[in-house]
Amino acid sequence: MEVYYTEDDKHIAQGVKAYLEAKDLHVTILETASATKQALLKKQPAIILIDWNLPDGSGDLLCGWIRRRFGDSLPVLFLTVKGETEDIVKGFQNGADDYVVKPFELEILYSRMMAILRRAGNYEADKLFCDRIHLDREKMKVCHEDQEVLLSRMEYQVLLRLMENKGKTVTRKKLLEEIWDSNGNFVNDNTLTVTMKRLREKLGNPPCIKTVRSFGYRMEDTL
Repeated sequence: MEVYYTEDDKHIAQGVKAYLEAKDLHVTILETASATKQALLKKQPAIILIDWNLPDGSGDLLCGWIRRRFGDSLPVLFLTVKGETEDIVKGFQNGADDYVVKPFELEILYSRMMAILRRAGNYEADKLFCDRIHLDREKMKVCHEDQEVLLSRMEYQVLLRLMENKGKTVTRKKLLEEIWDSNGNFVNDNTLTVTMKRLREKLGNPPCIKTVRSFGYRMEDTL
């Protein structure tokens, strides 16, 4: 399970990371609000931990941005020394799911994270990202530069499989078998070529969709 932790204090961040990874979680440390936004636009984790005081802004503003950008789909937990009542209230008003004040027990942090995820209903994000392309599996909706892109059924299925395998090359044979043959539509190889051409055009020919010559395609972040 992927966890993002926005914290500029390396000592605290590494301590939390070591503990959570011993619990079989994967933790990515991000030191600024800007780095966090860039990471979230590429991939949404199961949960994000946020410190309040960041080098380039405050955690409550970052939390507000997350809620505007992703709605309620991403659980947010504040992990901060700011323990005054007004700070805690402000954190919740900006969209936090929970609020833990430093110093804290790592066992309690982990328990509260698990409680948030149980309430969320699932651990797997429904949203996929690659550069400026955003795919929402639940809504079957694709956006580029925050603008919805209308795709055909086959174009959507191709994009979905490439984004689900981001960073890996997907062979032409596999795409043909999984998308067309599974539906009883036996087509020739040129059908995939045409579908890819139309998909790229609708997405503005993004550099994140790579052609692996004579083999297949790969999506990877370029920004």
